[in-house]
Amino acid sequence: MLNLALQIAIGMVSVAMLLNLWRLLLGPESADRILALETMYLNSMALIILFGLWQGAALFFEAALLVAMLGFASTAALCKFLLRGDIIE
Repeated sequence: MLNLALQIAIGMVSVAMLLNLWRLLLGPESADRILALETMYLNSMALIILFGLWQGAALFFEAALLVAMLGFASTAALCKFLLRGDIIE
């Protein structure tokens, strides 16, 4: 039963990632694209965790932590670039 629930959850998160990709490509403004990218990071982190639960391997949780850290750093850098036009000052 848990196996079926994990497969359904993986499918739903994958559909959410496709919808985020659609918003990332067609977003009317750059702020919409940054939010879509941040949501895509969160969905990829959830997908990695779900896949780790499905496989029963703890290594996937460390990979999800790395994705979370990279997502935070890139979102902060993109927002700073959007506000100031330069990342390093």
